Amino acid sequence: MEGRIDRIKKQLHASSYKLTPQREATVRVLLEHEQDHLSAEDVYLLVKDKAPEIGLATVYRTLELLTELKVVDKINFGDGVSRYDLRKEGAAHFHHHLVCMECGAVDEIQEDLLEEVETVVEKRWNFLVKDHRLTFHGICWRCSDNRAEESIDHKGNSKDS
Repeated sequence: MEGRIDRIKKQLHASSYKLTPQREATVRVLLEHEQDHLSAEDVYLLVKDKAPEIGLATVYRTLELLTELKVVDKINFGDGVSRYDLRKEGAAHFHHHLVCMECGAVDEIQEDLLEEVETVVEKRWNFLVKDHRLTFHGICWRCSDNRAEESIDHKGNSKDS
């Protein structure tokens, strides 16, 4: 974690910003919850545990700065809530998401599935792609498994029979 904080600090310095204690507390929360997709309010509540003097506006400004510097990606899964996701180090593009419409779970796909699509877009429309986002909405494997279990009773008999 310390190495990642140092690299983020250098990224901030390269853009003439400092890693203030408030920014560092926010970055630490994001690193500690890297698998989560936290809203600004979620980040604020977790930062407040570490540094009670930090205000919500400071957390918002920090998240916007980190988004501008491409340290984090601001995402929305169609529910009207902006969430923040640390960009993977060295990643050329934002990673993809699977959003379950039943339980709300969000799973990540790290591999870049759109390389060929980018090539087509760049050639056909003479458009230089800098980034892309792909979110699939559907039913996750957990909910699918639960549906299958619910349709079979404890003796292995189908409830539909």
